[in-house]
Amino acid sequence: MTAGVAYALEIRDRPDAVVELFTSQGCPPCPRADQLLSRMSDENNVIALAYHVDYWDYTGWADTFAISANGELQKAYARASGTNRLYTPQMIVNGARSMAGSNAEEVLDALAEADLALSMDVEAESQDVVILRAGPRSGLGAAVVWLVAFRNSAEVEVTGGDNMGQRLSYSHIVTSRQPVGMWDPTSGVEIRIPVPEALGPDNDGFALIIQEKNGALPGRILGAAAVLR
Repeated sequence: MTAGVAYALEIRDRPDAVVELFTSQGCPPCPRADQLLSRMSDENNVIALAYHVDYWDYTGWADTFAISANGELQKAYARASGTNRLYTPQMIVNGARSMAGSNAEEVLDALAEADLALSMDVEAESQDVVILRAGPRSGLGAAVVWLVAFRNSAEVEVTGGDNMGQRLSYSHIVTSRQPVGMWDPTSGVEIRIPVPEALGPDNDGFALIIQEKNGALPGRILGAAAVLR
């Protein structure tokens, strides 16, 4: 962190849902889903994350936000649900319910029924450190604590591929996803997160997600919070 620079942190630690959108700048139906995610990201009870994938790049436009790890996460979700099928736009709510991201009615129905099993408390110890606490709870499986960094928004002029000529707007663009600890159902977890290092120079916030392990695959999201600057 640059000396003398302070982060005005906003913490959202009482969401009902984490919505993960797998999208691409080269996908014709994706802009509708991108817009829907952007509207949801303004709701305090939703943590919205956009994972840009690169398997549409062959159509003539390389997604400027695509990360190969995003496609691997989507493949892992597919395997966890018993399929190898990948598609965009795909929304996954709380790691468990999947649907076409352009189907607003189905997405809103899923959100109306969404709930997170685990309460998380995130507080700012200072402008440089936040503390995540989640207590024990029986009946749940061991879970990974993920830190997912994102940019708030961006606009892109698409000059190739199926969306050529469009200026597309994006929100909550995932730039990295990394494990930072484990939650144990018998002991819970407490983790101190260094904010400047978590954000890096280009990000606007990060989500903290506690997600059950389904073997080596992702399971249900049990709890979540977001830290914004």
